[in-house]
Amino acid sequence: MEGGRRDGAKSGEKRGRGPEPEPQEAGKRSFLPAMESQRTTILHETVSYAPHPLPARQFDRNTTEPISFYLSSLEELLAWKPTSDDDFNVATMPLANREPPLHSKRPRTLVCHDMKNGYLEDRFIQGSASRDPYVFYHWQYIDIFVYFSHHPVTIPPVTWTNAAHRNGVSVLGTFITEWTSGGQLCEAFLAGEAAAYHAVAVQLGRIAHFYRFDGWLVNIENTLSEAAARNLPLFLRDLREQLRRDVPGGLVLWYDSVLQSGELKWQNELNEKNRVFFDACDGLFTNYNWKEEHLERMGAQAGERLADVYVGIDVFARGEVVGGGFETDKALRLIRKHGFSAAIFAPGWVYEHLGKENFLQNENRFWGLLAELLPTHSISTLPFSTCFCLGMGTGRFSAGQEEEVRPWYNLSAQEIQPLFTDQQAPGGAGSWLRTRCSLQDAWNGGSCLLIEGIIPPEAGHVAVRLFSFQLPAPPKLFLSLLYKLEEKLPEVAVALELTTRDSGSCHVGNVTALPGPVTRHQPQPLPTLPPHLSGRLSGCGQQSTAGWMRRCYKLELRDCALHELSLILSRHQPGLQRRRFSCRLGEIQVLDADGLHSSLPPVPSLQASQVLWHKGPGADQLSLSLTLHWSYPHSQARCFRIHCQGRELPQPAQLQLLGVAHATLYRVVGLAVPEVPPKESCRVEFFVEPVLNEGVAVDRSRWGRLVLVYSDPASTSTY
Repeated sequence: MEGGRRDGAKSGEKRGRGPEPEPQEAGKRSFLPAMESQRTTILHETVSYAPHPLPARQFDRNTTEPISFYLSSLEELLAWKPTSDDDFNVATMPLANREPPLHSKRPRTLVCHDMKNGYLEDRFIQGSASRDPYVFYHWQYIDIFVYFSHHPVTIPPVTWTNAAHRNGVSVLGTFITEWTSGGQLCEAFLAGEAAAYHAVAVQLGRIAHFYRFDGWLVNIENTLSEAAARNLPLFLRDLREQLRRDVPGGLVLWYDSVLQSGELKWQNELNEKNRVFFDACDGLFTNYNWKEEHLERMGAQAGERLADVYVGIDVFARGEVVGGGFETDKALRLIRKHGFSAAIFAPGWVYEHLGKENFLQNENRFWGLLAELLPTHSISTLPFSTCFCLGMGTGRFSAGQEEEVRPWYNLSAQEIQPLFTDQQAPGGAGSWLRTRCSLQDAWNGGSCLLIEGIIPPEAGHVAVRLFSFQLPAPPKLFLSLLYKLEEKLPEVAVALELTTRDSGSCHVGNVTALPGPVTRHQPQPLPTLPPHLSGRLSGCGQQSTAGWMRRCYKLELRDCALHELSLILSRHQPGLQRRRFSCRLGEIQVLDADGLHSSLPPVPSLQASQVLWHKGPGADQLSLSLTLHWSYPHSQARCFRIHCQGRELPQPAQLQLLGVAHATLYRVVGLAVPEVPPKESCRVEFFVEPVLNEGVAVDRSRWGRLVLVYSDPASTSTY
């Protein structure tokens, strides 16, 4: 594809506003303050078709969409240097705190994602139109996520890192060598002087630091020479030290493969033949063909580091393994019995083997069978907010309205999911309760939480445990619940229940909580918001035209620790009949009320770079692609909606939604704009709308705005 590229920032330079530019001639690029707003940038662009393609490593060759990538050779690894072209691949979500923390001495759970050599639809950083993608969303059960492929340097796609970090899960890339070519690669950096393997360790540390993931799984699956085998533990120690400098809390894990002698022979356990590698790094990931006697022997070898041995489970059950498939719990039970951590390999079996049709149902079944053996991690920071988006959908919703009807997939959009239930509920035979994701009729994003069940006459209510917390409660706690009953059920009430633990003497308002392990609170909904909160939150006590109801609650707490948040569905009046219900949850928020007073920042002036022009797609049309970038506090925005508008576009009076950004940059790809008449110029406007964590709409005057004025090369007029 031929086209012209124009960069507003040179490769490798920090993208700042810089000094005010001098006025430029018509048709030349300039960044000038607009008359109508201080937050508007006016950019003059002369259309050019000169071939200046973007780097194929970071951008799709056909569309110029930003993509995630891997490195294929030692030469590529040693030559790697970050540039501004890498910005899209940098994770924007910091690793969230959670309880218990990763480094506590307890058995942990690692998931190793291996699907068709990786970099499928998940490589598209701004998402794709995949109709039936694979998603993982049971993050509350795991501690570490490894993105695996057979490329030598597997850099985790940024969408996976964002999703995992939002849930407090560490992400590792894979450094793998195998077959004859892998042996040659190892000899090149391990068989010689220390400087050679040190250079590799430095580069791997720099890559993890720059792209903001958390370490490496090292998998050497080829025979080594005596010299290379001797240097391998030294390389692992060097890499671990490098990571500790570059990535706080970073990890290096070793896969059970070659032996201290250099022979390739899987042991399925930790023993004297591979212990040297275990001692040099943060943990060992064993091969999958173990029996219980292997676990019994490993206890003495591991000593106090039992939790640093990750015993492998192949969900595909290849070879002579314990469990696999829907019997994976058999292997996990044995591993937990002996106090080891577990490494669940290729849980995408649910998707690849059982098919796409009932994937979400089968995924919940798979993890539900393991749940009792996997301690649930707790949320340990506020604010907490989720709209239950899975990072995929058959359409895109905003404030309960479907604004886009087409499939989409972007794991950066995935939000924290609740505990899923499919069980008989208390209250007698025939009572049941199920929670699952629904891709229809959501509030925001592409999915909501659907809760279905029966309220038994004996109990008169059901409780649905949603989230676990472990943190001190702020003095003033604000809760928000957005729900929708599937049919008019005036006799069914919906409310939140919060449980707290006593941190000494827990007080709710002026009342001291009763002694006991936990105290339950069912606060009354606020009829209206206090004035100091009305600017950041809206709609409390109101029902939307689509049937969504928002309830808001405020609690004053002292010396309490937040424990659990549940949904209570009850009958106003007792009855003799069971009452079936179906309720959608669109959003839940748990906020520190005193933290909502700060004013909202506007989006500063936008900048543009990497501008490309092509002829077409239709007669008298041009195809425009460019990168927008801006700055905004990450902690205040859930994402950014990107719009455009122009007098020459099909609907000049309306904003056209181009997409959603989960970073402070966005690549506009293939936007059809009118061709410029001779000696004239045209204009198209771009807007960046912050979507706040609290969900309240941001006034358009605080959006970012860029006006692109483009003209024909022969034009001499200005707009």
